[in-house]
Amino acid sequence: MNLVEGNSVKKSLKEGKVVLGTMVNEFSNPEVVRLLGAAGFDFVMVDTEHGPFTLETVADMVRAAKSTDLMVLARVPTADYFHVAKTLDQGVHGIMIPHTEDVQQVRMAVDAAKYPPMGQRSYGIRSIITDYRPSTVKEQIQRLNENTVVIIQIESQKAIDHIEDLVSIEGVDVALIGPNDLSISLGCPGELNHPKMVSAIARVVEAAEKHGVAAGNHIRDMKLLKEWRDRGMRVLMYSTDSGFMFSAAKDAVQALRSP
Repeated sequence: MNLVEGNSVKKSLKEGKVVLGTMVNEFSNPEVVRLLGAAGFDFVMVDTEHGPFTLETVADMVRAAKSTDLMVLARVPTADYFHVAKTLDQGVHGIMIPHTEDVQQVRMAVDAAKYPPMGQRSYGIRSIITDYRPSTVKEQIQRLNENTVVIIQIESQKAIDHIEDLVSIEGVDVALIGPNDLSISLGCPGELNHPKMVSAIARVVEAAEKHGVAAGNHIRDMKLLKEWRDRGMRVLMYSTDSGFMFSAAKDAVQALRSP
């Protein structure tokens, strides 16, 4: 599905449903995206903040996903115009802004992600977005504005302190926890179930719900992720491409070496 046609993740979130995703941060082979789509995930997040991927690789992953029902999102390095708009030009269905801490960052990201009158994104819609299906410029920018997902990543005490302001900005769809950086900022590195973490994340869930924004988390602890689902989170990201491979490989080796 291309963005002019729609975005199943955004549609599900508008309907109050839970969406499931994972992160691709290690393997550049587009077949990984097809595999994760076949596994049943709703979306993958391609990590261009920490991962080794070029924009060409991102575009290849988007093309690979067209044979599945999978939506491809991307975490960009910063909220500046180039990173946001250029990544969206590769056909991804949405972007995630890391280390979001102030209203200016959020407005900058929305401006770069949306066409006028919602933002300031420059028109340069390529075939990877339209699949060569004809439509007018007006129709294209209207549908892209409607279908593009904007996610802000909450990763610090400063972000928690300003969470009400951050999720109140028009155009924000999801507030997603970056648990490791948040735990470091709160003084409990890696302790994802520490009382400080629980309290901070609960504030995000509450503020997001109040402003009609979906809350989410990205962790490798299945039990903890399901607990946050039960507490109102609707964007659930579990593990990574390399995490899945390592876990399955380790389990197989242990099983075969056991008596």
